[in-house]
Amino acid sequence: MPKLVRAAVLTNYLEVTQYLGFNPRDVLAGVGLSKAKLQAPEHRIPIDAAVRLLEDSAVASGCQSFGLSMAESRQLSDFGVVSLLLSHQRTLRDTLQVLVHYRHLMNDSLALFIEEAGKMVIIREEVVTESPMPCRQANELAIGVMFRLCAALLGAHWQPYSVNFTHQPPDNLQLHRRLFGCKLEFGSEFNGIVCPNASLDMTNPHADPAMARYAQSYLDSLLNHEGPSMLFEVRKAIYLLLPMGRATIEQIAQTQGMNVRTLQRRLKDDGCAFNDLINDVRRDLVLRYLENPNYSLGRIADMLGYSMASSFTRWFITQFGMPPAAWRSAQKQPKAPSEPSTLPAPTEP
Repeated sequence: MPKLVRAAVLTNYLEVTQYLGFNPRDVLAGVGLSKAKLQAPEHRIPIDAAVRLLEDSAVASGCQSFGLSMAESRQLSDFGVVSLLLSHQRTLRDTLQVLVHYRHLMNDSLALFIEEAGKMVIIREEVVTESPMPCRQANELAIGVMFRLCAALLGAHWQPYSVNFTHQPPDNLQLHRRLFGCKLEFGSEFNGIVCPNASLDMTNPHADPAMARYAQSYLDSLLNHEGPSMLFEVRKAIYLLLPMGRATIEQIAQTQGMNVRTLQRRLKDDGCAFNDLINDVRRDLVLRYLENPNYSLGRIADMLGYSMASSFTRWFITQFGMPPAAWRSAQKQPKAPSEPSTLPAPTEP
């Protein structure tokens, strides 16, 4: 069964297409969606279809910042039933913890990791799909929504250092500069926001503890007691920690609140091994990294957890049947209309 998310993840999609003078009928049909499905926020749709819709719409409309255009007009209320609890959290730190805990009621495909480093905090975000595919628009949408949430809670006190993207900048940065108003870093090693550590503990003047308790009680009654998919949750954690060099089984088990033996047992029950998940994520991430001309093969190897570029090259040949340098060179050649521009299917080891 495909991984599903609320149609609310595509809030403002139709408004943006109308503003751009773009008829989305064909791209919607191409991913199996319709206007009617998008107009029902609680309707569940496949995450892969939502992400592909954003990418296809950016190409078809000629708007390189399609996802960010959707984020620009997002409101706190667009978080659905969780919005009441978010608006009454005492600090931004508490708000982020709520986002992590109740993510299954909002966008279960979003991987979120808060890294504190001295006086800085990195809010890492990554949209994780079931099948390998570009996620530029979905990641910009997620980061834009997070940025607006923080600004709504902290007002003028929200002054991040930078907003970071792993992809290259669009031809026109006007929207990015208007929405973020801080340093923009493209070709970065992560997607997310860097802000002062003090921002996490700034008090929300509108917080009401009584309302927060009421909202939390209501949300707890909505949670699926069966819990999220273990495999997908581990996969999301690997997405975030692998480029940081921290995707060890010990670290991943810690993010899931269990010890290594328990994690191994539960993965085995699902017919999977930890190394298989690491390999799956590497195959997904290498597509994004190789398409970034600023990433050297040595840097890509390091971000995928290889200490030596030669080990990375051997792995890539095993998975895709050619060296990474050859694949990258091939992508620079003009393509025939029917010629695919994605990685070949993995070969059997």
